[in-house]
Amino acid sequence: MQKLVGDIEVDESYFGPRRIKGKSSKRGRGTRFKKVVFGIYEREGSAYTRIIQNCKKRTLHAVMTRKIALDSTIYSDSWKGYNGLVDVGFDKHFRVSHNKDQFSKRNGAHINGIEAFWSFCKRRMSKFNETKKNFPLHLKECEWRWKKRSEVQYQELLKFVTNLSKS
Repeated sequence: MQKLVGDIEVDESYFGPRRIKGKSSKRGRGTRFKKVVFGIYEREGSAYTRIIQNCKKRTLHAVMTRKIALDSTIYSDSWKGYNGLVDVGFDKHFRVSHNKDQFSKRNGAHINGIEAFWSFCKRRMSKFNETKKNFPLHLKECEWRWKKRSEVQYQELLKFVTNLSKS
C-alpha cells in the first residue's frame, strides 16, 4: 500500500439527512443519524476517504499512520482528535482555527483542499438523493472522479470495461 506524502490535509465530515423532524436538532459531531467520514487530501494529488465509527483520537491516528508517510506535513482543524500527532511519529503538524481565520493561507496553513473535496462529494451525492444505498461505493467514486477531466475519466472507464470483457 502506497502512503500519501508531502503536504497533507485531514478533516472529518458528516453525511446524511439534513434534519429528521422531531429526532435531533444537532448538526455535525454528536448527531446519531449521519455517517462519519474521515478524509485525507494530498495537495496537488489524490483524496482518500474512510467511513469511521467516531472521531476519537485513537480512530483518527490509526487511519493516518496507515495512510500517510511520517515525514509528511499535516494540516488539520483544531479538533482534539488530532492532538498528539507528533507523539505517533509525524514531524510537522499545523492547525487551522475555523472560528478565527479559516480561509487564511499564511505559510500554507489551510485545509481548503479537503473542504473543497467534501463540497464536491456532497454536491455529487445530492444528485442521487444522498445515496443511502451503496454509500461506500459512491464515496470511492467521488475519490476517483476528484480533479479528473471528463476525457481522462472516459479513457479510464473504457480501459476498465475493455479489460473486463477480455477476462
